[in-house]
Amino acid sequence: MQTHTQDGREPAVKTGLFGYQLLTDPRFNKGTAFSQAERDQFELNGLLPPAIGNLDEQVSRRLQVLRSFETDIERYAFLRDLQDTNETLFFALLIENLEELLPIVYTPTVGEGCEQFSRLYRKPRGLFLSYPQRSNIERILSHPSFDDVRVIVVTDGERILGLGDQGAGGMGIPIGKLALYTGCGGIDPSATLPIFLDVGTDNAARLADPLYIGWRHERLRGQEYDDFIETFVDAVRRRWPNVLLQWEDFAKNNATRLLERYRDRLCTFNDDVQGTAAVATATLLAAMNVTGRPLAEQRFAVLGAGSAGCGISAQLTHALVEAGVNAKEARGRFFLIDRDGLQVEGAKEYASFQRPFVQAAPVVQGWKLEQPDRISLLDVVRNAKPTVLIGVSGQKGAFTQAVVKTMTTNCERPIIFPLSNPTSRAEATPEDIEHWTGGRAVIGTGSPFPPLTRDGKAFKVDQTNNSYVFPGIGLGVTAIDATRVSDGMMMAAARALAAVSPALGNSKDSLLPPIASLREVSVTVALAVALQAHSEGLVAHPVATDEIEGLIRRAVWVPRYRPYTRGR
Repeated sequence: MQTHTQDGREPAVKTGLFGYQLLTDPRFNKGTAFSQAERDQFELNGLLPPAIGNLDEQVSRRLQVLRSFETDIERYAFLRDLQDTNETLFFALLIENLEELLPIVYTPTVGEGCEQFSRLYRKPRGLFLSYPQRSNIERILSHPSFDDVRVIVVTDGERILGLGDQGAGGMGIPIGKLALYTGCGGIDPSATLPIFLDVGTDNAARLADPLYIGWRHERLRGQEYDDFIETFVDAVRRRWPNVLLQWEDFAKNNATRLLERYRDRLCTFNDDVQGTAAVATATLLAAMNVTGRPLAEQRFAVLGAGSAGCGISAQLTHALVEAGVNAKEARGRFFLIDRDGLQVEGAKEYASFQRPFVQAAPVVQGWKLEQPDRISLLDVVRNAKPTVLIGVSGQKGAFTQAVVKTMTTNCERPIIFPLSNPTSRAEATPEDIEHWTGGRAVIGTGSPFPPLTRDGKAFKVDQTNNSYVFPGIGLGVTAIDATRVSDGMMMAAARALAAVSPALGNSKDSLLPPIASLREVSVTVALAVALQAHSEGLVAHPVATDEIEGLIRRAVWVPRYRPYTRGR
């Protein structure tokens, strides 16, 4: 594809596609919006109905059809098909209806989309790089259609949301994430590439399914797995030296390990570890305006000691240190609970990313416990008296009435964040938390929930969705050609989001801006990220700080139909 300007008018797109080829390419298809001149030039007469429409009419028509379906998985399948048919129309529809469609394009509906991926699969999108094809990865990536790629989201499908190993169905996650990079962050869709690394699956139901589209093999581990990842990363670095690579939904034993291995070799981050931490930190910083209790006085119980729980704890530790708390004391404020109970010295062997938050044995001496051989979440809440309760466990209902009520005995305004998604895996519902605390809790969730009723009015439940930060991170990184994603850049993203909290102006307002404003929020986050990268010297080319905002705003892609001219 090439562009050129015709007599000062909007730049035209030059393409060699015509006829059915043009109509079946989602990047170029306009459907009924092709002008009569384009229909003549590209041999489309007869292939389209005679009425010539426009993008607004098409959005209205598609929205009516979308709303006619009875279930969200039907809506999800409809939108996926639309994306694979006409990208411009898909993104115009998404951007104009973000609040309504984000829960369908991504969490929680994308979870069911991953479970049913093999049945829903119709058209190719992104790349499936399977272990048997490992010697061909570099050749696969070399196709000219990928020349403009700037952002990659990659998964191996082992830990999809709270649903576990979905094998090739995990491809739904990179597709959904990149739709939000464009819809919320304005990344040109032609610059995005979803990738699934197929190393097999241990999901027996998927392997037994005759319709399963992935590699029918048990999941590879150990050196074979590491060598495959290394082959992939090396091929990516050679193909796109300045690409932003986002790791997504890798199991906890791989997520942090791979991030640490590759974060200094290419521009990369893990959204489960760092993105979740950034949005959780931002929401907590905003919550301080509601509770009136500063960050330096908070104590944290975190249910779920995997990559997300430890990532949140690490970033909040950094924030505590910035607030003046001694580093050792800051780490001691975190009580991480996994399936075996509180992580405490001597209980078992812990992964390297968990060790900073393992409590010293003397801390729990004298605690009154429900069971002498295990320290439960309720034990932690009763004895450690946390002011903040965070759930990233994927355990539905784990925040019991007893746990939540005990939080209120220790703290006038407890902060309670059941962040697991999809909705079916939430540790508690906002309605229950509201009831059990008498409306005293400050609530944030990982998935969307209906509004609560406060003082006779509907009150929006804040969804601490990663889409508040990762699209802006991508926009900031790509706009200035950042070479790395640093911890400082992630903290800058968190602080930028906290700075636009409606609760700053009114403590009774929401913690996070409305979903409908995510395009502008992403620009705000992008600017903070880009300025931090610039201050750390993490940019590929010299750029003046006063030029950065302009670069970011000019980089924002807007869905519109541009005129076409035929040629190669």
